[in-house]
Amino acid sequence: MGQRILLVEDEANILEAIGFILSRDGWEVLGHGKGETALAEIERVAPDILVLDVMLPGRSGFDILRELRGQPETASLPVLLLTAKGQARDREQAMALGANAFLTKPFSNDELVATVRSLANGSAPRAAAGDDRRGGA
Repeated sequence: MGQRILLVEDEANILEAIGFILSRDGWEVLGHGKGETALAEIERVAPDILVLDVMLPGRSGFDILRELRGQPETASLPVLLLTAKGQARDREQAMALGANAFLTKPFSNDELVATVRSLANGSAPRAAAGDDRRGGA
């Protein structure tokens, strides 16, 4: 695969686990942990796919996604939004803001890999349930 993923996640253990899972699948994974500097890091890294946590210090993933979709350079960047909150309104807000996929923590390793692969192929489901809690990050 060899495509570059930027993972914006402030919890080090989750960042490390997701990074391991995706790098094992052949992805180049870069991590970033601060919401307030995420946009600059996205611009600097120019990822093929963005995996974005909703709850970040300094700026929410929703705010970051809103700004990404408003810029021509990042309007079509595939974005997988992650959240610990599984509420329907969070999913609805993510989709309304233009997320390509949505996973609720905890999610299975297989579900994460399948969703990222789908994003890379341009065929990701608009939202993934995140209900399989076996072996996840």
